[in-house]
Amino acid sequence: MPKKTLVSALILAQAVINSPNYRIQFPNLNSGAGIPSSTNYKLDTTVGQSVAGPFSSTGYRVKAGFQYIHSIIPFSFSISKFLIAFGTLTPQVPDTDTSTLTVSAGGAGGYQVTTRENHPLQLGTTTTYIPDTLCDSGPCSQTTAQVWTQATSYGFGYNMTGNDIPAAFVDSTYFKQFADTSLSETAQVVMSNVNVGASRTATITYKVNVSGIQPAGSYQNIVTFVATPTF
Repeated sequence: MPKKTLVSALILAQAVINSPNYRIQFPNLNSGAGIPSSTNYKLDTTVGQSVAGPFSSTGYRVKAGFQYIHSIIPFSFSISKFLIAFGTLTPQVPDTDTSTLTVSAGGAGGYQVTTRENHPLQLGTTTTYIPDTLCDSGPCSQTTAQVWTQATSYGFGYNMTGNDIPAAFVDSTYFKQFADTSLSETAQVVMSNVNVGASRTATITYKVNVSGIQPAGSYQNIVTFVATPTF
């Protein structure tokens, strides 16, 4: 019976790739990347990199690999003022107060900040409110900004200026209502960016104006901000 000969071909995981126009030495293809997730976990991965890791020498330091983007700019969010107190209001004399929002985000997908109120400004536990503004000729809403400059336009609202704010805030005269949790309105974005950035700042201006028939008293509500990094 004749003998059978097995011949094995040389198999290389990496080799030189040539053409008339290019030469690639030690090519490498990532075998996996992305953000797998389930009910219990969320993991961002890059698999197959041949030179991932930290490298340093006199005068420089390199952190190679997708995972190192997290440590370049740690995520942080701050608000310069938590208590907004308008004091005694005079009918048809608008009052304003401001706070600065500051975000640093090193995630590959940037960040966003959303906000909404628990309800309109409320007099104690009564059913008396200072309504959310409708602006001048609007109406403005939680999603639409309009000009609010007239002393006879009443209510409570906000304006944004600075970095990464929605385009709807054309200038400092454009205002919106806060999204109202009590009406199941969706929180609205007040800052966002898809890029990495450090110390992105924006100013939120709160404004209130009341009529001469608005009942006197102490009105309050809670405005919540949520900052979310995106990887």
